[in-house]
Amino acid sequence: MASEAPATAVNYWGDMPEEEYYASQGVRNSKSYFDTPNGKLFTQSFLPLDPNVSPKATVYMTHGYGSDTGWLFQKICISYASWGYAVFAADLLGHGRSDGIRCYAGDLEKTAATSLCFFKSVRNSDEYKHLPAFLFGESMGGLATLLMYLQSEPDTWTGLIFSAPLFVIPEPMKPSKVHLFMYGLLFGFADTWAAMPDNKMVGKAIRDPEKLKIIASNPRRYTGKPRVGTMREIARQCEYVQNNFDKVTAPFLTAHGTSDGLACPTGSKLLYEKASSEDKTLKIYDGMYHSLIQGEPDDAVAIVLADMRAWIDERVERYGPKINGSA
Repeated sequence: MASEAPATAVNYWGDMPEEEYYASQGVRNSKSYFDTPNGKLFTQSFLPLDPNVSPKATVYMTHGYGSDTGWLFQKICISYASWGYAVFAADLLGHGRSDGIRCYAGDLEKTAATSLCFFKSVRNSDEYKHLPAFLFGESMGGLATLLMYLQSEPDTWTGLIFSAPLFVIPEPMKPSKVHLFMYGLLFGFADTWAAMPDNKMVGKAIRDPEKLKIIASNPRRYTGKPRVGTMREIARQCEYVQNNFDKVTAPFLTAHGTSDGLACPTGSKLLYEKASSEDKTLKIYDGMYHSLIQGEPDDAVAIVLADMRAWIDERVERYGPKINGSA
């Protein structure tokens, strides 16, 4: 259906009206903008279709580099909402329909804090504060998600879910130290320049060729070269979180493919080994690429989603009553 979608397509699924499409997937969708001190964030919610059914928990989702909460990323949101979860997602600063220089993340702490501002406003609302709450991050969104967790009070989040988190950069993808040094001599003037090698990122992320076509047709996907400050900051924050994995105490699931060319599986393994969490799960999928849910063949995606659903359902059962009782 969507594999032949032109670059100017409004929706990856074709011409079906949005409300009809979401209803066909068993969910309700809403869109809005959220004001923060750092600019407006474009946000979305995905809720179970029946408004009379109370969600089991809330899940707060963050997309990866160059992406946004629309297009194929929302398939992740839709999946969780169809399982009975209230899902909230925000385009990162500089991405999608949020404010900021396109795909510039020269201060990931600020980028993470801005999304966290929206997520906590929902998490602490009267409607949802009694429910278990989970952070979800994919790729660079996994890095931002871990920064959000480290910026939060320890008991804010019931659990964390990572899909191919960018905690360790593969050697072929690491920014050139020579380039960073030379641009650094310009005292920040070059920070926003789109001047770093892109190393064919998308091709390293997507294993299914038809889904690669769909992702490439996303009109909001950033296609320029990486910005100098973004690459410097990603490298810096990867080192930072590696040195702070032991501060993670929340239950978590981290999932990774062995053939991931954008985020080294070592990152998930190190988190699993070093985190102080008593409840931690590592899933390694042989032969899978970076985009476990958006870019793998359907049978592989089904395996990943089944594992994620089993994990979060079990944690809601395990930790829900305690949280509900203390609300």
